[in-house]
Amino acid sequence: MGGFTSCRVRHPALPLQCSIGPSRPPESIRAPCMCGICGILSRDAGHPPPYLEQQASTMLNALAHRGPHGDAFVSRPGLAMATNRLAIRGVDQHQPPLLEYEAGVIVACNGEIDNHRELRGSLAEAGHAITQSTDIAVLAPLYLEQGLSFLEHVQGVFALALWDSRHQRLILARDRAGERHLYYAVIGQTVYFASELAALVKACKPDLEIDATGLAHYLRSGYCPAPASLLKHIHKVCPGEMVVIEPTGIRHQRYWQFPAEKAGSTPSPGSFDPVFREAVRRQSDIDVDYGVLLSGGIDSALMTAVARSIRPEKKLSAYCIRFSEASFDEGQHAAQLAEQLGCNFVEVNVTAQDVPRTLRELIRANGEPLADPAWIPLTLVTKRASQDVRLLLAGEGADELFGGYPTYLGARWASLYANLPPPVKALAQRAIEALPTSDKKVTLSFLLKRFIRGQELDGLARHLLWTANIPPVWQRKLGIAPPVDDTRHDASRLIDTIQRYDFGNSLPDALMAKADRGAMLHGVEIRAPFLDQSVIEFAARLPVEARVRGLTTKVFLKRYALDYLPKEVITRRKRGLSVPLAAWLRGPLRDWAQAHVTSAGLAAVGIDTRAAHALFDEHQARASDHARAIWTLIVLSEWLQWLDSERTAVAVQKEPVLARQF
Repeated sequence: MGGFTSCRVRHPALPLQCSIGPSRPPESIRAPCMCGICGILSRDAGHPPPYLEQQASTMLNALAHRGPHGDAFVSRPGLAMATNRLAIRGVDQHQPPLLEYEAGVIVACNGEIDNHRELRGSLAEAGHAITQSTDIAVLAPLYLEQGLSFLEHVQGVFALALWDSRHQRLILARDRAGERHLYYAVIGQTVYFASELAALVKACKPDLEIDATGLAHYLRSGYCPAPASLLKHIHKVCPGEMVVIEPTGIRHQRYWQFPAEKAGSTPSPGSFDPVFREAVRRQSDIDVDYGVLLSGGIDSALMTAVARSIRPEKKLSAYCIRFSEASFDEGQHAAQLAEQLGCNFVEVNVTAQDVPRTLRELIRANGEPLADPAWIPLTLVTKRASQDVRLLLAGEGADELFGGYPTYLGARWASLYANLPPPVKALAQRAIEALPTSDKKVTLSFLLKRFIRGQELDGLARHLLWTANIPPVWQRKLGIAPPVDDTRHDASRLIDTIQRYDFGNSLPDALMAKADRGAMLHGVEIRAPFLDQSVIEFAARLPVEARVRGLTTKVFLKRYALDYLPKEVITRRKRGLSVPLAAWLRGPLRDWAQAHVTSAGLAAVGIDTRAAHALFDEHQARASDHARAIWTLIVLSEWLQWLDSERTAVAVQKEPVLARQF
């Protein structure tokens, strides 16, 4: 059967294979990489190849920070695709992740195919000659064998584009947990796609009109969940989804669903050990030095201990974020753990003075607002790590899968609170509301004030209220109607429901977006062993008592961690990566913040800046802690400034928007 053929590269004087360096014979190692991918598919006769190539080049240039180790370019009638590369394996192969199979299938992939060796064997038996060592070389022949079900057989993290010239079909897809991201726009008869929204905006020049629903979701949650974005006509591929674009139209197809079946009893910690060890081993099996993001919590500590156990001879650096504000700083705990595990400890101190410049840099590079204050320290610590490593392991995903958030405890106890006599509840509410506002990290008063709100709501709606950046009452004051959600669910499976909601929404489009955009700005990949497919499917089967019991979260994971960590690490109260934002907004960032929350840009999108000013004043007076709400408005204001600069930089070329609804 067929093999790979050469595709025209950006530098045609160099050898083919979509590479920018000398070709090498196949090797036992793979050459996967993080990167940026982009492209254009046009059925518009007014878009000749030079136009498509120019637009693809514009997008690729905007993604330059994602891949400093080479790029590749393919141009065909009606099609242009491009990639750049951040090499972490096969670093001497100079092989950007853009390949063409001779059957007319072209693949661009950002990410890694973890089971490529097994797939090579089965594809070889089917007659496919795969001569290239890169892991993504299996994707085209797998597609030819399996058709649209090919991704059901793929394990790894990826955002990919596959062009099938035989069927004039473009497939855009995203991995199961949404660790990698992909945006697309349909303008007239042209489809644009890119790894980051900023690249897409620079090329396709849509109307840049704010999407009202996307804005409402952003204000509530601090991010815009897939498939929407804050801009009309620009969409996100959902986790576990393929967007199939054909001459007959566009359709969305799920290739994976979160497992629903539960185990009858709790498995032993010993049964999880080979699963997690193999996940860590696969994700750290690279050709360059790697590090870990280490805090004082159980997730990153466990991941680090397992990584050290697997490769005790390997140099391992632990990178830690530090604050001068004592309640937010976990550096002392992290330093002690790093010393116990034999890791080189590297600390990065973050101050309020870092915030304005870093936020502007992030938004202008990525083009999408994300109102998680931890985005700032995350990108600063990866900037420091980029001096030493290209990959960092992180503990993301453990809370969503194993039941680690305080809101899960709240969900378990809410029904008991609801059954208290009304006078007792009224007394408790008055006492809790009277507790003073604190600038310390995740205080008991903060948690209790969240807990007593929304008791009249169903479980999922209450969870959305508890986790909101701007609660509905303030959204209405600001002049933006809160989003309407379908929160129907089986009340007997509330913990399952809210964990799956978090796994499918805030995890991919907030936490993993923060990791991807913050780290790739400095050419660093973040991988999360807890989001390995085998770990996801193991955790998904755990009964609820193995996740949340009484006042204990992550029951099973803590039992498992006893084999690797001191008990004091496991029993330490969960704190998470938080920023001393409340105090900063009353102190060194006060004037900067006030200018943003009362900006003309916010008023232009319908936000009542008088209400925003009242919100700001309440925070200054310590009447309430509105730090997250104020931060959400600041980030939006900064993004609107960027968007205005994009509107004025180049005249927008307006094309009729395809009437199809997404």
